[in-house]
Amino acid sequence: MSNITSHLHLIVFGRYPKVGVTKTRLIPILGPAGAAALQKRLTERTVSTATIATAKKKFRLSFCHAGGDQRRIERWLGHKNIDCVPQAEGDLGHRMYQAVKTAFEKGARRVVLVGTDIPGLDADALINAFDRLDHHDLVLGPSTDGGYWLVGMRRLEDVFTGIAWSGADVLASTLALAEKKRLTFDLLDPLTDLDTPEDLAQEMGCRHASAPYLSVIIPTLNEAGRIDRTLVSTASEDSQIIVSDGGSKDRTVEIARTRGALVICGKRGRAGQQNRGAAVAQGEVLLFLHADTRLPSNYVDQIFDTLMERRTVLGAFRFAIDIHSPVTKWIAFWANLRSKWLQLPYGDQGLFMRRVDFQKIGGFPDVPIAEDLFLVRRMGENGRVALAPATAVTSARRWKNMGPLRTTLINTVIACGCLAGVSPSRLSPLYRPPAKKN
Repeated sequence: MSNITSHLHLIVFGRYPKVGVTKTRLIPILGPAGAAALQKRLTERTVSTATIATAKKKFRLSFCHAGGDQRRIERWLGHKNIDCVPQAEGDLGHRMYQAVKTAFEKGARRVVLVGTDIPGLDADALINAFDRLDHHDLVLGPSTDGGYWLVGMRRLEDVFTGIAWSGADVLASTLALAEKKRLTFDLLDPLTDLDTPEDLAQEMGCRHASAPYLSVIIPTLNEAGRIDRTLVSTASEDSQIIVSDGGSKDRTVEIARTRGALVICGKRGRAGQQNRGAAVAQGEVLLFLHADTRLPSNYVDQIFDTLMERRTVLGAFRFAIDIHSPVTKWIAFWANLRSKWLQLPYGDQGLFMRRVDFQKIGGFPDVPIAEDLFLVRRMGENGRVALAPATAVTSARRWKNMGPLRTTLINTVIACGCLAGVSPSRLSPLYRPPAKKN
């Protein structure tokens, strides 16, 4: 909550990013999650720019948002000196009018409202808008598409009603309305709103499909009996699928290529295989997935929402086994409890993180077993480990082949031993790959 008392009120007018809802005109190029991620970055940049301007001019700053709630907004943006205010209902003009009206009712004498889709925005432009209000009733920042990216007022006036907001003459119609009301006005330098594929091409040089939001990395070794179901669960226009094979002798590689996955081959060893997959990944987010684990249908949305929180550095899905019995339900219950309270999910839950955070810790350590455990612990030193509400379902083959009690005991001994500092090489003989069952 802002603690700055000022007669100058700056409103950042935007929305909480949501996959498939945000920046819909850019979905054909960026994908649903990619478009939402762009909105997220633009909003963060705008808020950062507004914060810089506020430090110079001592504005009162608020984020007037559509979607989300105060708790989510604060966890996302992480700013203490910014008020989070939900937008009113109605069309764009009514929502902007209500935001400006509320600011004046709280004692403001100068109000500037700015959108979040302007890559060229800087702090000086915001300060300049307030300065020009000393001599004009209305200040507008024209956008290159015929609209405007900023509106400023020194008294409340309705210049929003009757405007066709989807048209190319928004600015012209607003200026005509201002003249009718006999308002003095001034125009800032034009900037580009980033709303359409053409805007994207002009501002960012992106004319065709860009890098995917997410790269799914699957280490494999003789997984022909299960890899197809896993790959089907990963299908998404937001995802690049990478199968990192360790020398399969069956049809694993053939099946993966048939499903359109990028296949890379190399030395056996899950840590190294996953690191090789990450090295060729294009997504800004990485998901490491076991070859016998199936993702929930909305897994991209779940990953995006989980990583919206600024402090979260790693996430995982809830755990379930693909056969239902009292024993497997008990195993899943304790696995999810461990993941939540100890922030210690395992690899068979699907581990996802921003690529920059993965690179920061140097990737998976070169160990024969428990590479997921070491990665989670290292990532947890830099932030929060979160559990998404959706469930990933893993094969029961290991529990079937080795028995649920023995499998659980071995997993526990290995985890405790690694956390206690025992060398993974000494513990690796406890781990025996299950016999092949298709």
